Amino acid sequence: MVFSDRLSAAIVAKRTPLMVGLDPRLEQLPPDLQLHFSNAVFRQGRGLAMAEAYEKFCAEILEVVAPLVAVVKPQMAFFEACGPHGMSALGRLLSLARQRGLQIVLDGKRGDIGSTAEAYAAAYLSGAESDSWHADALTVNPWLGLDSLAPFVNQAVATDSGIFVLVKTSNPGSRDYQECIVDHAPLFQRVAEHVECLAIQTIGGKGYGAIGAVVGATYPEELAKLRQIMPHTWFLIPGFGAQGGTAADVAAGFDSMGRGAIVNSSRNIIFAYDRPAYRQYRDGNWQRAVELATVEAIDQLADQTSAGQLRVDCKTA
Repeated sequence: MVFSDRLSAAIVAKRTPLMVGLDPRLEQLPPDLQLHFSNAVFRQGRGLAMAEAYEKFCAEILEVVAPLVAVVKPQMAFFEACGPHGMSALGRLLSLARQRGLQIVLDGKRGDIGSTAEAYAAAYLSGAESDSWHADALTVNPWLGLDSLAPFVNQAVATDSGIFVLVKTSNPGSRDYQECIVDHAPLFQRVAEHVECLAIQTIGGKGYGAIGAVVGATYPEELAKLRQIMPHTWFLIPGFGAQGGTAADVAAGFDSMGRGAIVNSSRNIIFAYDRPAYRQYRDGNWQRAVELATVEAIDQLADQTSAGQLRVDCKTA
């Protein structure tokens, strides 16, 4: 099954477009894992001790969210910060996510030209489930130029994988370059038009292509405009939750059947035990806080967007 149809089927099966981001941060880990790190760092060194803590934390997250959502998004930077041990831990977590039946969007924001881009694409979009680095999709930075996307597009097509191209990101600084006017339109719109062309060229049976776009929840007006420009493009929408984006802000990203977008929440879910509503779980069953926060986010999206249609009719796949 091609990536776009596989993603659609997975979302319909779980009846939610929520995606959980795996962004482990040492200072925000639950007390038991911070204690584990403190006890291990002098014996093993900081890199290995941190990698072990991150792996244990994310493995627990996967156990909690796998029955609830279809997609997870590991953020590579936090594992890279642990050095080689962190990358080994990430590889094992990717395998665990696949075993749990989850779709994986690997957040590496890779982007380069020529043979270097080909190497990045081959590393993360191998198409072989036995490969430690195999992911269903990869985030890609297009700002080196349109030719820098070609190796990733070619690899995605060859391996039934996908990519999500950074079009309008959720951070405040995205205005600095992405909103510069070029030929009477913001630059992000020019990128969007090209991404939509690539999506059409890779379209699957459900009307969406293998080439998607990253569009932030923190810019709801631009998100609505981009949905009009890119009707055949899967959206990956960050910024929901801790960055201030609400369920209402992401509503324009979906089609009438609740498809076409996956909405990421990281900190609001994986560190839910630090939120006032769930703080009673911080020193005990912190996994319960993660579960409750995941259900809360799922309900918000169902109540305030057309994603609620997934609950009404699970045959929309």
